Amino acid sequence: MTGRDQPANDVVRGACPHDCPDTCAWTVRVADGRATELAGEADHPFTRGGLCAKVNHYLERVYSPERVLHPMRRAGPTGSGAFEQVSWEEALDDVASRLRDIISEYGTEAVLPYSYAGTQGLIQSSSLDRRFFARLGATRLVRNICGSAGASGVAATLGTPVGMLPEDVAHSRFIILWGTNTVVTNLHLWPFVRQARDSGATVVVVDPVRTRTATQADWHVQPRPGTDAALALGMMQVIVAERLHDADYVARHTVGFDELRERLDDYPPERAAELCGVPADEIVRLARAYATARPTAIRTLIGMEHHANGAMALRTIACLPALVGAWRHLGGGLLHLTAQLFNSALDRSAVEMPELQDSSARKINMVQLGRALTDPALSPPIRALIVYNSNPATIAPNQNLVLAGLRREDLLTVVLEQFLTDTARHADYVFPATTQLEHLDLHWSWGHTYLTLNRPAIAPVGEAVPNTEFFRRLAPRLGLDEPYLRASDEELVRAALDSDHPYLRDASYERLHEEGWAPLNLPRPWLPFADGGFPTPSGKCEFVSGRMRAAGLDPLPAHVPVRESRAADPERAARYPLSLISAKSALHFLNSSYANMPRHLRAEREPILLLHPDDAAGRGVATGDTVRVYNDRGAVTLPARVEDGVRPGVVAMPFGWWSSLTPDGSSANALTSDGLSDLGGGGDWHDTLVEVQRLPTSRP
Repeated sequence: MTGRDQPANDVVRGACPHDCPDTCAWTVRVADGRATELAGEADHPFTRGGLCAKVNHYLERVYSPERVLHPMRRAGPTGSGAFEQVSWEEALDDVASRLRDIISEYGTEAVLPYSYAGTQGLIQSSSLDRRFFARLGATRLVRNICGSAGASGVAATLGTPVGMLPEDVAHSRFIILWGTNTVVTNLHLWPFVRQARDSGATVVVVDPVRTRTATQADWHVQPRPGTDAALALGMMQVIVAERLHDADYVARHTVGFDELRERLDDYPPERAAELCGVPADEIVRLARAYATARPTAIRTLIGMEHHANGAMALRTIACLPALVGAWRHLGGGLLHLTAQLFNSALDRSAVEMPELQDSSARKINMVQLGRALTDPALSPPIRALIVYNSNPATIAPNQNLVLAGLRREDLLTVVLEQFLTDTARHADYVFPATTQLEHLDLHWSWGHTYLTLNRPAIAPVGEAVPNTEFFRRLAPRLGLDEPYLRASDEELVRAALDSDHPYLRDASYERLHEEGWAPLNLPRPWLPFADGGFPTPSGKCEFVSGRMRAAGLDPLPAHVPVRESRAADPERAARYPLSLISAKSALHFLNSSYANMPRHLRAEREPILLLHPDDAAGRGVATGDTVRVYNDRGAVTLPARVEDGVRPGVVAMPFGWWSSLTPDGSSANALTSDGLSDLGGGGDWHDTLVEVQRLPTSRP
């Protein structure tokens, strides 16, 4: 099915494609084959008719004069952005020929796919591409850059990353938004938080930076980056020492309480304060407030996991609800990710066909792309890189190493894109990709419980094709002619829905095609652990985790110093004494999407470094000065803003700016670490240490 199957005048239902927990349902009004209006679906229980500042003007993206509309071949040095238009046939024939030559000389593992959630739809993100690369025998990409570490940590305690449902936050009376900037990155949850506060709830934000969400909360707690487990352990010590825990729930539905109580002796409020930088009396006050309110909710998301101890931090926080019996109550518990509900219900195996994959094929973690592309000892070397649904030149950590790899003249780089991103500028061939209005897709969510069908509203602009169609066209040129590589998008959607799981009982293809979305058929009220029943090996909440032990980690909750810290590496901390937070703080960007659109660039103006007055004074920096932020990976030059919205010892700059559109040609990831987290294979870039220097030309 393509946009050409749609009437010239219609209202077509669909879904926002972005890697965001909200996965909004939308409607597109079409007149004479052209999309004229986009709006949030008013009847959707989570979207409620509203779209965010990023997506409100999505039609400008669809019809942008900067869109890639035809296949393009590099016509200058790698990275120059110079291209010439060619035909689909010529481009595909040349790519296939060069791939055959590479495979003949180096083997199939010399080919590496690189993709993530540039579109989050199941069909355009992980269907024919997975089949294609598995059949080819390419190097396997470990797509764990986001979500996996935290989910692994929570699952080590609860057995699953699924806890509360988002709407049930409205029933809470004490809400901790821990490491999440809800107003910016999870906007549609905020009305439920407001509803709870209108009914008397207290809203606490735990974040090293005074985010937009923190300014709207009742209480802002500012720990040092990477010390969240220490804060949680300090809270637990107070709760247990003052007998504020739910002894009955703990006895019946947890394992390891005696060992946990002994561990907590190491974390009295005074020591926890030394570790996390939150005053001891504030830790005590937070612990008492959390333990005595009913119901209590903790909301965690992704940012906190991007430390070397990220899984341990989430695993430790996940112990708190069971300790106080929060799971007994509607509106109580931990709200993390809902993705596993969809993974359980949908037949993803029928879509991806993992049985095609050679389990012995090597793996490369996408966090460490720069290492893979520049490692002279890697055998076979990566000689072909096929990028879609991602912009690694901007979003991958250790950016300068990634760019060095992309600039190799012996690397064949193929990019499927809508715009000439920083990654596409380094490609040998760029193929035009459809936008969300131009293809069929099925959307799950990691932030709510509604399944959405995205129907194409318009015909593809120019010669753009869906990702699935690209692989249909490339496969036969490489001699891959199996029928499963020719499946249509509708066949793939139907395969995903062809499941007898009870969650999908009311979510047929026909209903989705007609109504646009359908809720998962979940039991209500949703109280998954009110009477225990945790999907762990013990069937209980595990204060002592066999999963952590099996991974070579401490089986008990613990504070583990991050790699780039004074405790773990004092020499590095002396050279680079400031912790860098490079978060998704830009209201108008989503990762690197929209960072090239004129409206959004005007709204964001320019990237700015935030630093505390104490740190600024010692470096002679004032608001408006131009500063150089640097470490041994790179440097970024940008204006400074001095304020107490960051805690001493911490600086912050926004993530997502394209280097090609910044004044000094660099961005936050020029500085970030590309190490891996403790569990789940995520990244540790929030452990990054830097120094800041005022440039002498800043002021007279």
